Amino acid sequence: MKILVCVKQVPDMESRFKLNAAGSWYSEQDLAWRMNEYDEFAVEQALQLREQLGDGEVVVLSIGPDRVKEAMKKALAMGADRGVHIQDDASFDKDPLQIASMIAAYAADQGFDLIFTGMQSQDRGSAQVGVLLAGLLGLPAVTTIVAFAYADGAVTVRRELEGGQKAVVKLTTPALLTCQLGLNTPRYPTLPNIMKAKKKEILALTVADLLKAAAVTKTVATVFPEKKGGGLVLEGDVGDLADKLLAILKEKTTVFK
Repeated sequence: MKILVCVKQVPDMESRFKLNAAGSWYSEQDLAWRMNEYDEFAVEQALQLREQLGDGEVVVLSIGPDRVKEAMKKALAMGADRGVHIQDDASFDKDPLQIASMIAAYAADQGFDLIFTGMQSQDRGSAQVGVLLAGLLGLPAVTTIVAFAYADGAVTVRRELEGGQKAVVKLTTPALLTCQLGLNTPRYPTLPNIMKAKKKEILALTVADLLKAAAVTKTVATVFPEKKGGGLVLEGDVGDLADKLLAILKEKTTVFK
């Protein structure tokens, strides 16, 4: 089985974020970088499937500047077989359709049986690239999967719905799946596998080779959420506190309206 996993390098969410001079996106200065957390579950699921089958190939693909190779090397050290790097220093400024179009242009004639992506990226959070990629490739897709099984050429997954509900979906390959947190426990790369990863192939492609789609959306401005005020502390007798709380709820909320 041939499996493609799309991974993205994102800032560590513990980093101190600043907006760039244009106010359109975050500044990359002083940020620490890591593989998108959702994509780690995608890599792990691909590796588990290859191990279940006893053979196959897991290919990881990433779009971005040279630094994204670090995220790819982690996936290779986890056990992926080879990588595909689409060199793009301006990937941050491309919309989900353009990103999906580049991946589709590469994957269209590669004969992948399954494509795994993260549910969304932690920085942009659009959750669109996976489903757009499936549409461009004409593949069935299931999003936000939290359980996976494969047998006799068919995939059975459980996906999350709003309100905590879950649905079980069965489909045949080829197909695309987007992975939610909790799908599995991503493995840590071992030292021998980290050393092996240094010798694994990373195919270099350019945007000019692949990009056909024009942007349909544009980020106009990025702002930080407004800081919320501190909580209100009530002191006094329990009976009096209840009356005070009810008065505040009536005045400041719509609970009793």
